[in-house]
Amino acid sequence: MKINPINLFIEINNFNFIFVVVERIDDNYSKIIFKENIPIQGIKDKLIIDYNLVLKIFKEKIYSLEQNLDFVFKEVIIIIDNFNHSLISFSGFKKLNGSQLLKENITYILNFLKSQINEIENKKTILHIFNTKFTLDDKEMVNLPIGLFGNFYYHELSFFLIDNNDYNNLKKVLSECNLKIKKIISKNFVEGATLIKSDTNLNDLFKIEISEEYSKLTFIENSSLKYIQDFKFGSNLIINDISKITGLKTDIIKSILINSDFSENNLKELVEKNFFKDNNYRKISKKLIKDIAKARIEELSEIILFKNINTKFFLEKKIPIFLKLNDSLIFQKFINSFKLIFSNKYNCSLSVIDNDETENFYNNVNDIVQFGWKKEAVPIILEKRSIMARLFNFLFN
Repeated sequence: MKINPINLFIEINNFNFIFVVVERIDDNYSKIIFKENIPIQGIKDKLIIDYNLVLKIFKEKIYSLEQNLDFVFKEVIIIIDNFNHSLISFSGFKKLNGSQLLKENITYILNFLKSQINEIENKKTILHIFNTKFTLDDKEMVNLPIGLFGNFYYHELSFFLIDNNDYNNLKKVLSECNLKIKKIISKNFVEGATLIKSDTNLNDLFKIEISEEYSKLTFIENSSLKYIQDFKFGSNLIINDISKITGLKTDIIKSILINSDFSENNLKELVEKNFFKDNNYRKISKKLIKDIAKARIEELSEIILFKNINTKFFLEKKIPIFLKLNDSLIFQKFINSFKLIFSNKYNCSLSVIDNDETENFYNNVNDIVQFGWKKEAVPIILEKRSIMARLFNFLFN
């Protein structure tokens, strides 16, 4: 009887440890056979502050999983969306003077830039290296121009790093759970790669993620993770603004939003008296609430993207924008306001991302770990060989 392979994934985000077990049915389909969210403990402000507590949670959950599945895991894929990180773009070049660009030239550039990053950021660990741009004689190339002739070759790499302490703590926690880390991978990278895999014409994109208390901007360029920025505010600002201007408490505002219709045909209506409870009734139109929300949504879009000094250069390319709203209430009531603001005010293409995690996401994680990503670079160690060994390699390979 054939036993399908199963893989263990642990996601660490701002709110939860997510334990997921995926069964690989075939090359095109995977099935989630276990998933559990455990409220995050032992990690605060993107740092492990209680190692023993994190270890206890991991040990108990992994032991329970192995007992229930009658399977002993030997390795795990870690998906991180929490720890402090940095993204650095670094460039190298090769003067060709009319000669041919060789694989050895690119290998040298890649290894040299990696060594420079390791020297400059010696307190950090590289998790991902992306081939962001290849330029031969001022012409940007889609693929590595190995074998072409030219005068000047320029190669840009993007490095994703986390602190050594975080990396070592994760390794130690999983080692004490008798697990080897197969790969630590950025969730931002996988989500970008998932979007690109769904559209063969898509290479560049912005992804905006808005939760209740935080927001995040991710920029993918040439299918490579290029920029990430976190914001310490979220959709709660919309609720708070409505609360301040109407003078109603946030729980009342949420109740109004949940139980009222804010479609265009109903905006002239007043908020019903029964929502005010012990508060004095005041005439508040539904249109006022929606206008307040629209004004705050517009401001959020400006701070995160359109008036963000860090994205000014990228915006010139008119890149598609993907929006992920993790606040279900804001999504239900104001998603059309987001779409109108982006399309009418900024003339941008906005697509809304489905918030449901599916087998497809973990399938993509596994594929990237197993087979790599088209723009992810792997440094090569050049082995020193004798003249005779090189001669035999030339003749027979």
